[in-house]
Amino acid sequence: MTHPPGRLDLRELVLLYITCIFITCLLLGNLIASKVAATTLGGYTFIISMGQLSFPLTFVITDLLNEYYGKLVARRVTLIGFVMTALAFGIISLATWIDWAPMAHAPDWKGVTPAAYDQVFASTPRFQIASMAAYLIAQFLDIGVFHALRRWTQEKHLWLRATGSTVVSQLVDTCVVIGIAFGATLPASQLTSMIVASYIVKVIVAVAMTPLLYALHSVIERRYHLAPYRHKEQDPVL
Repeated sequence: MTHPPGRLDLRELVLLYITCIFITCLLLGNLIASKVAATTLGGYTFIISMGQLSFPLTFVITDLLNEYYGKLVARRVTLIGFVMTALAFGIISLATWIDWAPMAHAPDWKGVTPAAYDQVFASTPRFQIASMAAYLIAQFLDIGVFHALRRWTQEKHLWLRATGSTVVSQLVDTCVVIGIAFGATLPASQLTSMIVASYIVKVIVAVAMTPLLYALHSVIERRYHLAPYRHKEQDPVL
């Protein structure tokens, strides 16, 4: 079925929607990740980054891309996310490098102070490298594990391939990002504690997001009448 020139068909429209959501959650997760909070479960206190508010949605979006568009499109969107993150970091770095107006240094200045701005945005390159390296490695691993489980289960048990791929990929993600960011400054015992706490939270969140994944599947299939990906020819040309 053809559609008028200049208009997107439903499959392209859904891809545009979920890609925009993916990029937004990815960039927001990096921007708010510096805030940490503490929560206690079962007598154990978990220190978590506020990036966990938006990053879990990227897991769900990746699963939707895998399910409805295949691994080639999922990988392409992953690379787009990587480039957009690098672009955002580049613009932020340029904004940080440009000198402040003299009035911002005055004692009676009521706006954001240079020190406060730098505290939030002028993070060290090591943390940026850690975040981007972990993202790229974990995303490609997630895509590979998802499709391996999809073949193994003969396209049944969506919850298994979605949760299973996240459990594997986020273990690698957690080890890489914490290892690069803090490996040179913290002892092994503290690194291990941070990795375990962060990973447990990610697994809990991944399991909790399963109903949302099923709900989005239902919306895509009932509202937009899209079938899950099965053949290579269904991949949009990107």
